[in-house]
Amino acid sequence: MTIHHLRRDYRFGSLTRDDMPQDPIELFRVWFNQLLQLDLPEWFEPNAMSLATSKPDGGAACRIVLLKEFDQRGFTFFTNYLSAKGQQIDRDQKVALSFFWPIIERQIRIDGIAAKVEPSLSEKYFRSRPRSSQLSAKVSPQSQIIPDDTTLPKLVEDLDATLQGGEVPCPDSWGGYRVYPESIEFWQGRPSRLHDRFRYLRSNGSWQIDRLGP
Repeated sequence: MTIHHLRRDYRFGSLTRDDMPQDPIELFRVWFNQLLQLDLPEWFEPNAMSLATSKPDGGAACRIVLLKEFDQRGFTFFTNYLSAKGQQIDRDQKVALSFFWPIIERQIRIDGIAAKVEPSLSEKYFRSRPRSSQLSAKVSPQSQIIPDDTTLPKLVEDLDATLQGGEVPCPDSWGGYRVYPESIEFWQGRPSRLHDRFRYLRSNGSWQIDRLGP
C-alpha cells in the first residue's frame, strides 16, 4: 500500500499583505466567523484545536482540546489541572496551538505562554456546561489508570444520587488556561503548493508581520 498519490489542489482563496490587519486576533476573528457562517457538517467542530506541550523527559505531547473563549489577551480552553497536560503546563508554560479547517483550506498556528485563568471565569464556564458534563468533570481522574469499563459511569451515578439534583461543585482541580500568543501564523492553501503564509511575531509590544515561504 502506498499513499503517495493522496493530494489535492487548494483553490478556496488567497492571502496578501494587504489582507493582514495589524492585530492578528482581528484576523482570527474574521476567519472564525467566516467558518461559522458556512453550512458545516454535523461532525465538524470548528473550535477544535491541537494543543502541544512539553513532557518532563524532553519529549512532546499533543492532543485535541476545544477553544472556548478568545479575545485580545489570548485563547482559552478548560481542563483538569491534574491531567497530564495540566501537569506538563505547570512544568513548562510554553505551548503550541493549531487549527486546521480543511473546509476553507486554512490553518492557524499559535505559539505562546499558558497560564491559569481567574477562578471566577472557570466557575462561570463550569456552570454553563450540561449537568452530565459537570458530573463527569467532578469524578473523572483524568489521565490516570481506571480499573474497568464500569468505574466512571458508576461514579457519575453515585455522585448524582448523592447530590439529589443539587448543584454540582466545581472541582478545585478543574479550570481554564489562557494561551497568551507570542506568534500567530495564518496559512491559506493555494494551487501547486504555493500556499500563502503570514506570521505575526510579537516584538516590543507590537506585532511584526512577515510573509513566509510555503
